[in-house]
Amino acid sequence: MIKKSYSEQELRVIAEKPGFFGGPGTPIYNTPISYRENMKDLYWKKDPTWVHSFMETDGIRSTLYNDNFGRAGAHNDGLIDVFGAQWKFVPSAGGSITVAGQPVFEDANDWKEKVKMPDVESWDWENDLKDVDSNPRFAQIFTFVNGFWFERLISLMDFDNAAMALIDEEQQDAVYEFFEATTEVAIKLVDLICKYAPSIDGFNIHDDWGAQRSPFFSEEVARKLFLPHMKKLVGHIHSKGRFCTLHSCGCVQDRVTIFIEAGFDGWQPQTMNDLDKLYELYGDQIVFDVMPEEFDPENEEAAIQAARNFVDRYCQKGKVAGIGTGGRPALGCKAFAEELYRYSREKFLSFE
Repeated sequence: MIKKSYSEQELRVIAEKPGFFGGPGTPIYNTPISYRENMKDLYWKKDPTWVHSFMETDGIRSTLYNDNFGRAGAHNDGLIDVFGAQWKFVPSAGGSITVAGQPVFEDANDWKEKVKMPDVESWDWENDLKDVDSNPRFAQIFTFVNGFWFERLISLMDFDNAAMALIDEEQQDAVYEFFEATTEVAIKLVDLICKYAPSIDGFNIHDDWGAQRSPFFSEEVARKLFLPHMKKLVGHIHSKGRFCTLHSCGCVQDRVTIFIEAGFDGWQPQTMNDLDKLYELYGDQIVFDVMPEEFDPENEEAAIQAARNFVDRYCQKGKVAGIGTGGRPALGCKAFAEELYRYSREKFLSFE
């Protein structure tokens, strides 16, 4: 596809997208293609028309998923999920965690006695997803909060028991079977969501793998217990014509090759990872969400230079990064946002 030449008319604001969690809205520019098409071009072709940001997407909300699989929010503090884990909302953290000291099971070998996989196909997904707003401007993404693998195991066993189960040879087979079962549930969820929310473009899966300085478990464990199931789920999502990204917190840069082998189209890393090194080594194989450099939003010249620096550093041909949630302050600066769009538009045109 031959891209249209850039025109300053593209920066004309034609609407405003509501902000996340009540925050400031995002101006919608007069773009030559939709934000949705641009994001799909990023993940499928590594060839967007301008730099994509998380603020250019819509999230699909599901009460069925959130109340059965997701973490409890402030409105349903104390919720017990479909697996029997109880969640407690922590106001100071703005999120929830399972109640410590009361695991559903302590030994992975006991999971089949303690947990029954839910019959998600019997639930009323048609009613649950009937109000999904198919806005053609923005890519629609369904997020599997708390995921299906390590985070799910932690929620049921507590962290210490779950971590031990990964390396205990007497529990590893049971862990593998548990992940196998949760992945089958995930595949059914994907099918149901695609059926009743056919406008969906992609899925985002949560599974935190690391702490501030290092991963929670070895590459050997990742390959043995996680990779086969990740590959199966991501492959199924791709077979439905949707992209799939991963949200995995912590310093897990040494596990990027696992994410790539699993088939993930993008990863949302935190800043303790060496993003410059990761981009150079793997930026052509997976899309990274990268933080712009810090700048004074009151200094227009500094904001413009920061936008150009981001594009020059992270936007090479066939190797384009995006801007994730950590970039919210920068994207809220008019001078930065406009220059990011203008400068990346012109640079991407030079690749043709």
